[in-house]
Parts: sequence; structure tokens; C-alpha cells
Amino acid sequence: MNPVRAEIGTVFVPVSDIAAARDWYCGLLGVPADGEILFDHLYLLPMTGAGLVLDSKIFSPDAVFRAPAFHLNTGDIDAAHRHLTGLGGEVMDITDGRWFTFRDPDGNLLMICEC
Repeated sequence: MNPVRAEIGTVFVPVSDIAAARDWYCGLLGVPADGEILFDHLYLLPMTGAGLVLDSKIFSPDAVFRAPAFHLNTGDIDAAHRHLTGLGGEVMDITDGRWFTFRDPDGNLLMICEC
């Protein structure tokens, strides 16, 4: 029996300023930014499914995601695109009517897909 599960536990996102990243990601996800910053460098975002952890200890310009390491789901790609555009930053066009990429304030390339 294989002891490794076919399951993603948590994705760590390198961020330069943990408090600013917490506020930005909570705004992105529409969740309260009232959780505790752990060990002065970790913030666990409330998620369904795989976890998402912001980590300022692992940040460096070379550590940012140059390709999306995951995608966030949406039921309305147009509304999600408008939401991201309203947050500011670099938001690319919707592709094939189903997905788009964007950058967080640290330059991490992320993706949203309509599922």
C-alpha cells in the first residue's frame, strides 16, 4: 500500500509583507482578515479543499510563482475578472471564456478558472 495520498494538503505562497498579503488575499477571497499571523511569518487562509498559506519567511524575488501553482475556482468568470480588476494590479484577459491569470502584489502569477 502506498503511504502517500493523492491529495494536496497546503500550497505555500511566498509573500514579502505578511500583514499586507493577508489583507489582500482575504479581500480577494471575500473572507475576514481576522486570523492570527503565526510565528510572525505565516497566515492560513480559510479555504475549502486544499489549504493556502501565505509565508513571508520563504519570500525572495526568485521564489515568486512564474507559472500558476494552482487555480482558484469560480462559477462566474466575468464577475471574477471584474472583481480582480477592481483590486488593482496586473490582470490578464479571459482566455477561452473559462480562465485568466493575474499577479498578486508580490508578483506571484495565479489563475482563476470557471468550473
